[in-house]
Amino acid sequence: MLRRKKLWGGIALCLMFSLWKIYQSLRMGSSASLFPLGGWTGAKSLSEAKPCGCDSCIQELRHSTWFREHFDVAVDPLLTLQNPEIPPEVLQWWLKLQSRQTGTQLQETIRHLFAILPSPTARVLDTAQCRTCAVVGNSGRLRNTQHGREIDSHDYVLRMNRAQTTGFEKDVGVRTTHHFMYPESAVNLQSGIHLVLVPFKPLDLKWVTSAFSTWELQFTYKRVKRLIEADKSKVLILNPSFLKYIQDKWTQHHGKYPSTGFIALIFALHMCNKVSAFGYGADSNGNWHHYWEENRYSGAFRRTGVHNADYELSLIKRLAAEGKISFYM
Repeated sequence: MLRRKKLWGGIALCLMFSLWKIYQSLRMGSSASLFPLGGWTGAKSLSEAKPCGCDSCIQELRHSTWFREHFDVAVDPLLTLQNPEIPPEVLQWWLKLQSRQTGTQLQETIRHLFAILPSPTARVLDTAQCRTCAVVGNSGRLRNTQHGREIDSHDYVLRMNRAQTTGFEKDVGVRTTHHFMYPESAVNLQSGIHLVLVPFKPLDLKWVTSAFSTWELQFTYKRVKRLIEADKSKVLILNPSFLKYIQDKWTQHHGKYPSTGFIALIFALHMCNKVSAFGYGADSNGNWHHYWEENRYSGAFRRTGVHNADYELSLIKRLAAEGKISFYM
């Protein structure tokens, strides 16, 4: 009897040890996310275990010292009810981006915003997934590339500003899941597409609120759309802190503030396990223009001095060289 008790005791200890090892393994291998994106969330855990189900993951920092110096996994790209406060140093920088802006009653503006529009909620990321993103710039270099099918094969397709697909499907694809814009570049969207607002000023928050409710605001520094046709349940607002993070850590103050296209690319780095970039830089003739336009005003993007297109392009090429993105020239 005593021998049998010792035997069962030994079995019990072995079982408890095995369960403890399994628990430790799961705890170290998990990458729970508190990253809100209304159902699309990114990984925040950077343990030694692979943080995604891809053969390689953007979030693996140990392979690139340069990337580790620029990428901050703790930054939340979105403004939500859970993080509505804008730090003073961010607010001071943000208010200077476009003149004659004031932060008066900003928190009231944000509260009113989320009374009209839903705030994204946090969910847990399944680390077995391999989430792929195509970020499609508007460069004329997309013409005659036949990248459309490759772009559409990604889980998520990010476009920006006045991007068009009709008539250019073979080169740019047909799918859009997230469309980045600000009031002066706003376009109507089909149902099911995330409108991602890039707020370059407090008035932009008032505009998106008005565009889905009273339709009162029709002028910023120029006339803008009073009504926006888009899926109200899928609107996302970038946090000004995220914009300053890109300016400080990535573009490093080359240009007054980052372009919408570069902002969308860094957003994808935080949200996806694999990122492909299309349509960035000048075309084969050295012209900077949109793929749906002719070459009139082809250098306007560079002449404004607001964005440093050459520096942003150098960062994109470096990301590709470091193995963090696929860059389709």
